[in-house]
Amino acid sequence: MITVAAVVILLPFIAAAVGLLGSRFPRGARGGPADLAANRRAAWIAVVPTAISTVLAIWLVYADWTGTDGRRGGPFSGTGASTGPSAIDGVTGTLDVIHTGSLPISVGLLVDVLAASIAVLVTVVALAVQVYSVGYLAADRRYPSYSAFISLFTSAMLLVVYAADLLVLYVGWEIMGLCSYLLIGHWWEDRANSRAAVKAFLVTRVGDVGFLFGVFVLGTAAGSFRIADVVAKVPEMSSGTIVTATMLLLAGVAGKSAQVPLHTWLPDAMAGPTPISALIHAATMVAAGIFLVARLYPVFIQAGPTLDVLAVVAALGMLGAALAALAQDDLKRVLAYSTISQLAYMAGALAAGSESAAIFHLITHGAFKALLFLCAGAVIHAVGSNLMSAMGGLRRELPVTFVAMTIGFAALMGLPPASGFFSKDEVLVSMERALATGSLTDAAALLLYGCALATVAVTGAYATRAWLRTFFGERPAVALPKPEPGTAHVLDAREAPATMFWPITVLAVPALLLGFAGIADIHWGTAALGVVLALLGAGVVYVVWRGDPLSDPARVLGPFRAPFEQAFYVDSAYRVLFVLPVLRLARLVARADDRVVDGAVRGSGRVTLSLAGLTRLAQNGNAQLYVTGLLAGVLLLAVGAVIFG
Repeated sequence: MITVAAVVILLPFIAAAVGLLGSRFPRGARGGPADLAANRRAAWIAVVPTAISTVLAIWLVYADWTGTDGRRGGPFSGTGASTGPSAIDGVTGTLDVIHTGSLPISVGLLVDVLAASIAVLVTVVALAVQVYSVGYLAADRRYPSYSAFISLFTSAMLLVVYAADLLVLYVGWEIMGLCSYLLIGHWWEDRANSRAAVKAFLVTRVGDVGFLFGVFVLGTAAGSFRIADVVAKVPEMSSGTIVTATMLLLAGVAGKSAQVPLHTWLPDAMAGPTPISALIHAATMVAAGIFLVARLYPVFIQAGPTLDVLAVVAALGMLGAALAALAQDDLKRVLAYSTISQLAYMAGALAAGSESAAIFHLITHGAFKALLFLCAGAVIHAVGSNLMSAMGGLRRELPVTFVAMTIGFAALMGLPPASGFFSKDEVLVSMERALATGSLTDAAALLLYGCALATVAVTGAYATRAWLRTFFGERPAVALPKPEPGTAHVLDAREAPATMFWPITVLAVPALLLGFAGIADIHWGTAALGVVLALLGAGVVYVVWRGDPLSDPARVLGPFRAPFEQAFYVDSAYRVLFVLPVLRLARLVARADDRVVDGAVRGSGRVTLSLAGLTRLAQNGNAQLYVTGLLAGVLLLAVGAVIFG
């Protein structure tokens, strides 16, 4: 199994290397037909290895569930609610050991039901994104590098999932940060896109500093960076060590999973191509933070203060992001804030003590959020705009996209029988139980559960608003530029090409049916409450929209619309508190470097030149001057001898 897991990781990595180096082989020609040929080669190089990795990942999860490897598990077995430290139940293999002089680094992989399940999510979504991108970026001359970076992104996330050592996990964690920067800034010619890429890179790096120190604290306390060793040593660690380590790790989780207060990069990351948004939001990057907490859950469950902090962060994030989504006009930003909110649900489930509910929702969310983003890409491809104010009535022109996106929104709202209905029920039940029993304080548990219920209603509202504004009503009249002579002046909105159509169709199946894997654990009372709240939010929006289908239902927010649309001005506050002071300090440092450090260097150069000028006077090549100097010297010596002799 370890060999198969290594192949699953290596295939996308090899595809990335070959795609970057060999797409334009052998001549490196550019322009016109050469670009199209390079794009075709790059598509095959990217899609085929990812497809093979997907098949192998599915085989691994099947082997783990059925006991092909000598064990027997089941969906989410070993990932239930944890009450204390336990051994990692899985197959571990060490490929190499790097001796550092202190703690060795074990280059190994771990295959258990958690890793196998998340790996299937990663590879399936990555394959859908790779196939979808063939059509979405068909005419993009930088498609070869784009597809290669997606492959590298996929390989890095798989390394995080299968890693058996914290430092190996950290390598994949950081490569994902680099890939996100490269892909968000794919269209770097637009300054806003490059700024969004830099922002994502810097904000996540802030969290990663804490993450790295947390890894060092755990590794030092356990005497090893191997995850199994760390978990086994938890009973021997002091509470202070565990709380310190988990708090530091939580900084990295907040950065990668876009949670308060390091969430501001994710909405701006929508500047990248839409398929990248699907990959980041559904299967990589933001999923990595939740996965990390689940992987080290036996450690986190022993840190009560950390779980309280996680609960508060989740409560604020889920409701705040949902309210922000309610006022956005950009369809992709609605989905971005939705991701922050849904990830906060998962973080809340982890804080409440249910690892299985968090992972279940992570997997179903990956399916329906990838579907929503790819559908959004098809809509944007047809309309030519991200803004819902430029959409409307598209259910007639895009019937398949309409049905698929309806399934996605139903799953997002938690309506039966979509997958989100089952997983969100598990999340709410875990938070409900935390009120009576659990490691959370009463205040944190009450805040978490109250915000979760409110978020269910707000989610129903913003999902319904996006659905109605995109597919119903009438598209507003848009002044188009004057067409060329002899051409029709028509806005052509139709279904996407086959390479975009089929990934949407395939993803609609798990988005609709995946939740039935947890039907045996449904809690009908809580499930009914969730459905009622979601329909309540949806009903309010529908009534407002029905009164004036051409207007935005968000108008009823009144004075709250602006702060919701600006996400409570957190970005503006960060700019005043952190960005501007750092920029001023940077300018001061640059000025000091130029005038003091460089000034000293330039000054020493000028002094040297001046001294050289004086020396040059005695070395000018004039023989008569040399003889005169010699005679003057002899005369001085003679006079001195007479006077002092």
